[in-house]
Amino acid sequence: MVDQLISATWVAPVRPVNKVLSDHAVAVKQGKIVTLLPLKKALAQWPDAPHEHLEGHLLTPGFINTHTHAAMNLFRGMADDIPLMDWLNNHIWPAESQWMSADFVRDGTELAIAEMQAAGITCFNDMYFFPNVVAEVAQKAQMRAVVGLIVLDFPSAWANSSDEYFDKGLQTHDQVSSYSLINTAFAPHAPYTVSDQPLVRALTLADELDIPLHIHLHETAAEIEESMARYGMRPLERLSQLGLLNPRLLAVHMTQLLDAEIEAVAEQGVHVAHCVKSNLKLASGFAPISNLLAAGTNIALGTDSVASNNDLDLLSEARTAALVAKAVNGDAEAVPAKQALEMLTINGAKALNLDTEIGSLEAGKSADITALNLAGLATQPIYDPIAQLIYSCSREQVSNVWIGGKQVLKDNHHTRIDVNSTLARAKEWGAIISGAGAPSN
Repeated sequence: MVDQLISATWVAPVRPVNKVLSDHAVAVKQGKIVTLLPLKKALAQWPDAPHEHLEGHLLTPGFINTHTHAAMNLFRGMADDIPLMDWLNNHIWPAESQWMSADFVRDGTELAIAEMQAAGITCFNDMYFFPNVVAEVAQKAQMRAVVGLIVLDFPSAWANSSDEYFDKGLQTHDQVSSYSLINTAFAPHAPYTVSDQPLVRALTLADELDIPLHIHLHETAAEIEESMARYGMRPLERLSQLGLLNPRLLAVHMTQLLDAEIEAVAEQGVHVAHCVKSNLKLASGFAPISNLLAAGTNIALGTDSVASNNDLDLLSEARTAALVAKAVNGDAEAVPAKQALEMLTINGAKALNLDTEIGSLEAGKSADITALNLAGLATQPIYDPIAQLIYSCSREQVSNVWIGGKQVLKDNHHTRIDVNSTLARAKEWGAIISGAGAPSN
């Protein structure tokens, strides 16, 4: 017997081939996919299995958000229309200094997870303070997460020194080893906030623990200029000399790249988290993803935080990434819909070293599944469900979500999160922060 059958009018498994199957079912047992097969055969083979059929829906692998600062959902809209370094130095970092705590991270992360699950996101890769709290909240909410063991040169509410960042990071890594849905990554914040010795130490420990490295890199022209003045070289060259350019590295943003750097990134197997909407809003630049893809680089998608985006809508990121790539390259064939779907799913799994577990609807993988209702006005008629998903669909059409075979969103309602309580706490934080005169634009 299988535990359940989930079927729909269309299924886009992404792998082993990126094509659409009609009237197929996903058979699930103990949270894992057993097989995909035509619905009639599935019902004949398992006539007594619990079965949920979603007419007019498309099933895809769960979306994978490869770059977040989840708790910053509590800063949504606090400092808009400001360039990155002004935004960081004069607004975000002062607000974090004033308000950062385990309670802030707990409430902000729960708000973010609720938003992500409702948008079809089943896994997120986080970089923020109190990663132990992020892990606890995610596990309770049945949300898959990679929590960043953050590293900085300066003190914060989480740690006072480089050694303490590493000590607490390693404690968090040990803590989450018993959590079924949580993995870790070392997360040195950026080349301009982390000096050489901690970067090398993060690499050494990542190698020992066999986990990814997650870093902001080549985000703005100002970052490049600062690195040239301080180190006499561009950040990528510095990281290359330190040994960080390798398949463990997930480089976020990457808007400022020379042709030789594009080749080096591809040759070294570096993954790129493309945060197109954040890059646009902060005027950081355009990541040359078409050139990176042509060179063989794995490109995944990230939302960044809602303080710079201002939503956790990965489906919107996929559409924007495809459209911007076409405009920037003057090529309507750049980043076609099927490639955008891979960036939403399997490419993110590869970037997080989780592609044997998630990212596609294949036998043996976790049943992380997103269902979208294509029956409405905005997505009719349907000639190509994948094109409809990328170019016409909105996150409001996500109706059902499963993570590890457990349904976290059923008919647009959360099953693991008390949304009313989550919203009440978010409103309380908003009142506290605005009442205290937190930075604003």
